[in-house]
Amino acid sequence: MRSLTTPATIAAGSLSGGPQPVLPAADGLVLRPWVDGDADVFLGAYRDPAIQRWHTRRPRTVTEVLGWFEQYRLDWARERGGHWAITRDGGPVLGRIAMRGFDFDDGISGCAYWVLPDARGAGVATTALVALSEWGLGAAGFFRLHLAHSTRNDASCRVATKAGFPWEGTMRSDAVHADGRHDMHLHARIKTDQND
Repeated sequence: MRSLTTPATIAAGSLSGGPQPVLPAADGLVLRPWVDGDADVFLGAYRDPAIQRWHTRRPRTVTEVLGWFEQYRLDWARERGGHWAITRDGGPVLGRIAMRGFDFDDGISGCAYWVLPDARGAGVATTALVALSEWGLGAAGFFRLHLAHSTRNDASCRVATKAGFPWEGTMRSDAVHADGRHDMHLHARIKTDQND
């Protein structure tokens, strides 16, 4: 733990002191914490070629998925991150969205998402990212949220931009994908952007 000369942006314990919230979104979408009953659909998502293309870390068994879900619960309890299932009215899972790498000192967190094939092209990722960022920059108290995607992932770039995360630059050879190193676009949204 570093010794700050300025106060932390977010007080320790302010999130883990309560349960991970269920977040309502537009168009009947609801972001809720993952439950063990979601393991099969979560595993199936990582068998989709489009998700595999952009996500090199993926589970191979239901048991491994359940381990990920337990880690997600620990992330919340230890104030490291939050992981949500994107659902329609709390029902079937449409995708995943997360805030990771909570930095309470500087008030910064990263975002990530994917959407199942049947839910693509309907604005699900954009709507979920807007809802998550409004909570993150509002009630949760973060000042800056950022995300990165391969420069070859045009769909993710559109989601980020539509959700109010303007492109900030290119991080050269920043991530390894199945076909080698990729340059990554960096997008971010800050608290003061909400007033624009």
